[in-house]
Formats: sequence, structure tokens, C-alpha cells
Amino acid sequence: MIDQIALALGHGLLAVALLRLALRGDVDTDPLVEELKDEGAAKRRAHSSAGRKAARRTADAGPGPDL
Repeated sequence: MIDQIALALGHGLLAVALLRLALRGDVDTDPLVEELKDEGAAKRRAHSSAGRKAARRTADAGPGPDL
């Protein structure tokens, strides 16, 4: 009887730990992957003609007006 209670308690605690890990939001995303996605998007924008034009327009406009 004690063996069954010990097994149930151990497995129950493992199930609770797994559930808590599965429900965490920061476990689901990898910061390095997000950084690589941002770099890839920036490179694609830099290599497209629309991206180059937009960068040139913002560089030519200079700093915005002081409020």
C-alpha cells in the first residue's frame, strides 16, 4: 500500500512540474531565434529597392522637429 502511494505521489509531482513548465510563456520562445529573424528581415529590407529607398528618405530627412 505504501509503495503505491509513493509511486502515485512521485508521478503526480512530476505531472505537476511538467504542466507548470508547459504553461510558461518564456519557455516557448528562444531569444536567439527571434534575433536571427530580425536580422534576416533587416537584410531582406536592405537588399530590396523599396527598403533602400526608405532608408535613403529617412537619412535625407534628418532629425525630426523638436517638440
